[in-house]
Amino acid sequence: MHKTLTPLISLFLLIASSSIATAAGWQALPETAPAPANNPTTAEKVELGKILYFDPRLSSTGTVSCNSCHNVMLGGEDNRAFSMGVHGKLGGRSAPTVWNSAFNSVQFWDGRADSLEAQAEGPVTAGVEMGMKNWAKVVARLKSIPGYAIAFQSAFGEDAVISKENATKAIAAYERTLITPNSPYDRFVKGDETAMSKQQIRGMNTFAQTGCASCHSGAAFNGPTMPAGSGFYVNFPTFSDSPYVEQYDLLKDKGRGEVTQNSADDHKYKIPVLRNIALTAPYFHNGSVKNLDEAVRVMAKVQLNKTLSADEVTDIAAFLNALTGEFPKQTFPRLPATVGTTLTP
Repeated sequence: MHKTLTPLISLFLLIASSSIATAAGWQALPETAPAPANNPTTAEKVELGKILYFDPRLSSTGTVSCNSCHNVMLGGEDNRAFSMGVHGKLGGRSAPTVWNSAFNSVQFWDGRADSLEAQAEGPVTAGVEMGMKNWAKVVARLKSIPGYAIAFQSAFGEDAVISKENATKAIAAYERTLITPNSPYDRFVKGDETAMSKQQIRGMNTFAQTGCASCHSGAAFNGPTMPAGSGFYVNFPTFSDSPYVEQYDLLKDKGRGEVTQNSADDHKYKIPVLRNIALTAPYFHNGSVKNLDEAVRVMAKVQLNKTLSADEVTDIAAFLNALTGEFPKQTFPRLPATVGTTLTP
């Protein structure tokens, strides 16, 4: 090939990828997350939320915190098929990542919580998670810990009380700071043509051409922007005659149907965030697939009825690696202490 043609071919590939990017509506991740009017984000609220997020005393045994299953020192989850709660109990689904969860319009795989605040309520009193009998017990325990009264007043005002509402608002405020912008993909769509490798650009194009972006769209690759509390759900699997369905037991869980008790919602799930997906194995709601290449292969077949070549799989996986962003520094907080006594069994 003539040497002078090489730069022209490279330019053509970049133009072609840009055209596909425009057609697919590629978006960079915002650096801040929207907060509801009744829970504006403040530094004091975030600090309290962080303390609560890391405090295992919100669990019945004093051994499990929010961070136990949604580890912000990792990919925002625990790299397990099923998370382990109090007394070694296992949940029934793989923990979703907390990173960039602020961009979900609903929370949990089945969308049963319409906000981060509502999501923060559930695990604390779930028997297989943190195991507290009820939120009244949680509030009583927090009130018995010197230091929490001051922290709640700092976050919510001098007249503030320790309550479920304020605790969940604080946790949600902290979670809204867990955003990972400036990935290679983000830099690429902002105009840095060297931010992604040639393989990642090929994978980006293949991702769009295969049809992956029909569901995994938007800045967080979790579907179209929806009003808060309005989830975007799809059937999984869509093509249930694939051998992968039995191999990975994809029909055992009824998904949203478990919440609504409507058979029309069986096996429907909200679209999960693909940001930092390379860090969150195993994959799917049941954590049944251990590596990213296999997850790409399975998704193409059971959702789009397409069989990808080995090169297409590795190219898409390379693109998904380009969605790993920059993580804001996290430090363990100093928890309010109890002196001369214990609050847990």
